[in-house]
Amino acid sequence: MKIKIVYDNTAYRDDMKADWGFSAYIEDFKLLFDTGARGDILLSNMEKMSIDANDIKEIFISHGHWDHTGGLGELLNQNNELPIYVPFSYKPKAKNVVSIKEATKIHDNIFSTGELAGIEQSMVILDGKKAIVMVGCSHPGVRRILEEARKFGEPYALIGGLHGFNEYEVLEPLEMIVPTHCTQHKKEIKELYPEKYMEGGAGRIIEI
Repeated sequence: MKIKIVYDNTAYRDDMKADWGFSAYIEDFKLLFDTGARGDILLSNMEKMSIDANDIKEIFISHGHWDHTGGLGELLNQNNELPIYVPFSYKPKAKNVVSIKEATKIHDNIFSTGELAGIEQSMVILDGKKAIVMVGCSHPGVRRILEEARKFGEPYALIGGLHGFNEYEVLEPLEMIVPTHCTQHKKEIKELYPEKYMEGGAGRIIEI
């Protein structure tokens, strides 16, 4: 399983542009998780990571905030037939929108937790027995997201924005933690779980 962070507040590689927002490309499924804040930065970073926008088969939007949806228009300009999986509360102007309210199997090995707290869905990817949990900002709370993710498999990795999350004990069962974007307590998480912690940043490639 290969996950490429293409948009983040920090840059892992010197040639990548950092900007407030988040997006990651799940290469095995040709699926883009969120689209960052600006389409020009998204497409530029994708090109530098050898991701062809025309190869994307589907888009998963965690929630409707601008820093996760800002690049959507640029992608749809290239292919307006792309299926877009969105939480029930977000209504983008697009042709092929799949609105998700409850926990849902999107297709083999890709699941949505459903919209939690009336705002955000998270994505669960199954790789064998490993459940990889992708989060946008974790507005519903990391504890609840992980509980919902367990419907599909025991969480192995948590990747994405965690906001002001500080219930660090809920991370103990995980094998990999990649805090990105809006996470306020990266330092504390790294100090508590140095062997599980991985830096994010635009240009980072995560192999699981």
